[in-house]
Amino acid sequence: MFGGRIGPTELVIVLAILLLVLGPRKLPELARSIGRGIKEFRGGLKDASGEVDRVDS
Repeated sequence: MFGGRIGPTELVIVLAILLLVLGPRKLPELARSIGRGIKEFRGGLKDASGEVDRVDS
């Protein structure tokens, strides 16, 4: 039924809904906080990977 892919039309619809709900002033702040969260998550994965490598050695 759903291929699991988000096309450009769906992306535009989601962004339009976010703009209506949050407003133009909160949207950049939300994007920054999501970016920071992704950065911290990647750093945590990197640290966890390093710990697994040390245990295996």
